[in-house]
Amino acid sequence: MCTSIRFSDGSGHLYLARNLDWTQGYGERVVVTPTGVEVPSPFGAVPSIRHAVIGMAIVEEGTPLYFDCGNDAGLAVAGLNFPGYARYAQEPVEGATNVAAYEFPLWVTSQFSSVDEVEAALRSLVIVDKPINDRYPSSLLHWIIGDATRAIVVEATDEGVQVFDDDVDVLANQPGFGWHHENLRNYLNVGPEFPEESEVGRARLAPFGSGSHMRGIPGDYYSPSRFVRAAYVNAHYPQKPTEEENVSRAFHTLQQVAMVDGSAAMGSGEFETTIYTGLFSARTTTYYWNTYDDPAVQSVALADHDPAGKELVVV
Repeated sequence: MCTSIRFSDGSGHLYLARNLDWTQGYGERVVVTPTGVEVPSPFGAVPSIRHAVIGMAIVEEGTPLYFDCGNDAGLAVAGLNFPGYARYAQEPVEGATNVAAYEFPLWVTSQFSSVDEVEAALRSLVIVDKPINDRYPSSLLHWIIGDATRAIVVEATDEGVQVFDDDVDVLANQPGFGWHHENLRNYLNVGPEFPEESEVGRARLAPFGSGSHMRGIPGDYYSPSRFVRAAYVNAHYPQKPTEEENVSRAFHTLQQVAMVDGSAAMGSGEFETTIYTGLFSARTTTYYWNTYDDPAVQSVALADHDPAGKELVVV
């Protein structure tokens, strides 16, 4: 399972961050895709790399399979688990833009510079269940896509490809985004304000301390609960002016929905943990991350590598 947030700083720069929660990692590394790289694209959706891309991925068959990534124009995307709801086309559709599910994040970030551009291209999009090979079947996902001004959510279901305006800048797992958004209406009473004293009969009751008006926000790891908690923290976190403060904001916010070993078992009996937390900063085109076993935040800047290089860079 996973949780993702988007926000911007006082200067209008995007920050898009995510937790990847699962029972094991995949050997994922930070991967840079420069504009000179030729990446195989089964239906020609990625004819060339127009924007250099950096993010967390594995590389298979010469292709970066990004979990989340951002580009040199300040556009970013993250894919989150969506089983039971995600449905992809079994075959490409003539006349449409056919994108294999595994290449969707690369298609978004290598071809476009804004959410507006992506949204326009999505009108003719078909996401095809075309695995890169037998080792990696298509992951059942939905995606959050953000830039400096807004975010959208893309879901491919039985109803086709649907696009939602993500006006709360958060995504979690199933059910669909529309359900999660509607569920927020159950929490209109919560807020960060310090409670006033209250009179009960002849007694005046003072609060124990801050946080009283947060009561009711769920604290479990269930997807609807993580969505609500992340939306609350992300919405109330004060806007920060510096890169350092915004990096801190992202990691502190996602710590509120991080999964701890031994607390939530899957049907197999294995426990989920937050394998890594990743953050793309458009301000510095830098990718930051830490892992469950190493909480120290590491970083790689796109500028550290030749953006026009002809080979993938695996950090």
